[in-house]
Amino acid sequence: MPVASSFNEWGLATGNWQLATDKLMTRTKILVTGGAGYIGSHAVVELYEAGYQPVIVDDFSNSQESVLAGLKAILGVAVPCYRIDCADAVALRGVFAQEPGIAGVIHFAAFKAVGESVSEPLKYYRNNVGSLLTLLTVMPEFGVKSLVFSSSCTVYGVPDQLPVTEQTPTKKATSPYGNTKQMCEDILNDTAAADASLRTILLRYFNPIGAHASARIGELPLGVPNNLVPFITQTAAGIREKLTIYGDTYATPDGTNIRDYIHVVDLAQAHVVAVQRLLEGSSAAVETFNVGTGRGNSVLEVVQTFERATGQKLNYIIGAARPGDVPAIYADVTKATRELGFQTTTSLEDSLASSWKWQQSL
Repeated sequence: MPVASSFNEWGLATGNWQLATDKLMTRTKILVTGGAGYIGSHAVVELYEAGYQPVIVDDFSNSQESVLAGLKAILGVAVPCYRIDCADAVALRGVFAQEPGIAGVIHFAAFKAVGESVSEPLKYYRNNVGSLLTLLTVMPEFGVKSLVFSSSCTVYGVPDQLPVTEQTPTKKATSPYGNTKQMCEDILNDTAAADASLRTILLRYFNPIGAHASARIGELPLGVPNNLVPFITQTAAGIREKLTIYGDTYATPDGTNIRDYIHVVDLAQAHVVAVQRLLEGSSAAVETFNVGTGRGNSVLEVVQTFERATGQKLNYIIGAARPGDVPAIYADVTKATRELGFQTTTSLEDSLASSWKWQQSL
């Protein structure tokens, strides 16, 4: 859809100025690429509730327009949304021109399925790296110097020690997806070294789960889910016959993978804190923070916790391990707590209960 000057009932750009809301126009604008996606949509809510004006860019290749209706239901306003590929420099320039005064960017837009990246690596390099290169080219043309980058704990590869800190060496990535995140971090460090005015915060996510308390937005995979929790909820709902646990011979207490599962709203709030830090000018050229709970839970523990939290019995089997999966990883969150003042507040049980509430609402 070409860039236009106003938005329809869901917030997509249209030609009807009357539907734009004056309420948004007095706020500091933050561009959110991939803002209709799972994490991006929750960050949009938290940004708006913190007093910012989110502006979404999304090509809906991995999200659905119905998310915009959910955002409007939660916030009471239509959030401006431009349906473009943020690797398209011409279209991206159009958004910056149409939305003067953008103060910063949160860059979520990326493909994220580890298994798919193994089978379709060029798709991941073209999209994940290409979109960042385009963004870094266009931002300075409009005087935008603050960027929060959606990174991942996959940059640590298979760590030698747990938990991982921000100083844990990054090792060879176990998948093309992880490699794109390492490459993007390198690009941002090199760009910041060349442009002293650029300020970037890299947030290395662990495993987001859960949904907004309203059950208006949540994880909405297209087709067969790639992540554990939506597969759990779809199995509990009868959409999937059974859940496959990929591998039970890892060097972990119960043989299944261990991950750090963070509620998506907690994760979204970390982005608001990062934006505030950048706009206040208190950050170094590039800062890196782990964003997780600081605890690891195995796949079997997640399954059992879901059953306790919801009363739903799951049909699951053990399958072969997937290529690219790391046996165990969880975060040391000391730095984020000390320097950002950020801590998670939602338990694994409550996170899984919110995922089930979201699934029931669909």
